[in-house]
Parts: sequence; structure tokens; C-alpha cells
Amino acid sequence: MVKAKETSQPCFSWRELKAMIASVDSMLERWGYHEKSKEIEISKEFKLLTSDVISRTAFGSSYLEGKNIFEMLTKLSVLIAKNAFKIKLFGLEKIWRSNDEIESDKIEQSLRDSIVSMVKKREDNVKTGKAENFGSDFLGSLLKVHHDLDPKSRISVDDIVDECKVFYIAGHETTSSLLGWIVVLLSIHTEWQEKARKRCFNSSARKSRRGEGIARLKILSMIVNEALRLYSPVVHISRRAHRKTKLGKYEVPANVDVNISPLSLHMNPKIWGQDVQIFNPQRFADGLGKATNGNLIAFLPFGAGPRRVWLELCS
Repeated sequence: MVKAKETSQPCFSWRELKAMIASVDSMLERWGYHEKSKEIEISKEFKLLTSDVISRTAFGSSYLEGKNIFEMLTKLSVLIAKNAFKIKLFGLEKIWRSNDEIESDKIEQSLRDSIVSMVKKREDNVKTGKAENFGSDFLGSLLKVHHDLDPKSRISVDDIVDECKVFYIAGHETTSSLLGWIVVLLSIHTEWQEKARKRCFNSSARKSRRGEGIARLKILSMIVNEALRLYSPVVHISRRAHRKTKLGKYEVPANVDVNISPLSLHMNPKIWGQDVQIFNPQRFADGLGKATNGNLIAFLPFGAGPRRVWLELCS
């Protein structure tokens, strides 16, 4: 699926991601009407925000249909987590299925039907001349690969369905978790909260706040990176050795899965220094190379290589 990811990268450019500004504005407006005497459930708000942003990024003009898909995926995730560690007798599923398994199958089919319906609609619009292309959003980029002139590079409809599901599940959980930890850290370390606020409200940064130059907000980038280091959204990364491989002093046989813990790398004092357990965004002031002592692969909040989590493409 590397081809699909490469083709999809343009839909994560800041020009295409301006739609997220509307989502943030909507959340802040909602907060403005909130009673001052009552607390705001930040975790819930960030989950709503990320689902809104992902729906707009993934499906653009089909935004409302995207929201419906997200709701189905949320239900499916709950059912999967609920039954993940249950022991199943071999062959039992052929003669008996639990209510959760039956419900999961129904949701899976509804998900596929909804995504396929959007795919067909876009294909019909291009065929009839109602649209010039499949769109610049995530679904549109996948459709371009689906219709690639080179048959070997094409992806199937099932691949499109799977990519949309992964995009939602991975992108939503990682983003909402990251936002939550950033707020917690800034509420504790108020000096960095003030630094970030001053930079954001600086007259020269007003344009950046609307999306055009947000990547140039260095202090915010430092804070985000430090939050990712301390509370990586990805708990472990799994890779399989397709051939006999040597990793340092270890020899890994072919077809063996290797599990990597980002946290073990992120909390290594030999790489980050003796203050490794302390929230200190200043360590990223001179870039990632300086922060990791030249060992860039030591920072793995979203993995590495072509299979890294989609969210990294947005940052």
C-alpha cells in the first residue's frame, strides 16, 4: 500500500487541511457558550474535534457520510476491544456465534456498503462529466490509485475500504490522545503555556494561526514533540524480518516478528540526557537531530518508514 500512501500525501498539505480550521472554530465557539461554572470534558471534546477533522480530510464534500462511517467504526472498535482477549474454541464459530460477533459482521457490511457507495458516486460523477476528477481529499487520492493506468499499481475496492478504516481508527485515537496529553502538560508547566500563548498571539503570527504558516510556530512544535516523546500514541511497533537480518549484536531469523517499544527509546537517558523523565520542550529547540544526539530513529512517535501512521503525514 506504499503507492496509495505516496499518492495520498498531497491531501495532507496545509492548503488542503484548511478545512480543519472550521472544525476548531466550531469547537471554540461551542466552548464560548459553555456555562463558566461548569467544567468542560476535554477528552470528549477532542474526540469530537478529531472525528470532525478526519471526516473532512478523508471525505471532503462527502463529510456527513464520513461522520456516519466514523460512528460505525467507533461501535466496531468497542466490540473488538471487548472481545479481544476472549478464548474461542476452534471451529465453534461455524455452529454458534455470539451477539457481539453478529453485530460486528453487520457493522462491517454497513461500513463497506457506505464506502463503496461513495466510491461509485464519485466514479459516476467523473464519467458523466459532473466532476473533473475524483477529488483532492483522502478518498479521492485512493480512487486515483484504483484507476491507475498501470494495472500492477492499482488497488482494489477492498483495499480502499481497509485504508479508510485504518485512517479513521489510527488517526482518531492517536490525535485525540496527543491533544489530551498536551493540555495536561501545559496545565502543569504553565511557563510553557505562557510561551506558547505569547507566540500564537504575536502580531507576526496571526497569519500562522489561520493555517498558512502554522508549521513555523517553533514553540508549539517543540511542545508537541516533547509530548509525543513522553506519551507516544503508538505503544509498540511490529515488523517482520523477511530474511535473516542482523540488528547490532543480535541475529534475527527470517519470518520472525520484532516488536519495538517507542517508550523505551524515548526514555533512554543515553540518548536524551539525565532529564529524560522531565517535560522539557527546550531539548527540541535546535531540531530533532540535536535532541537525539544525531540518532533520528530514536524518536518514533508514529513509527518509521512507509508504514508509519498516517497522522505523521499531517505534521
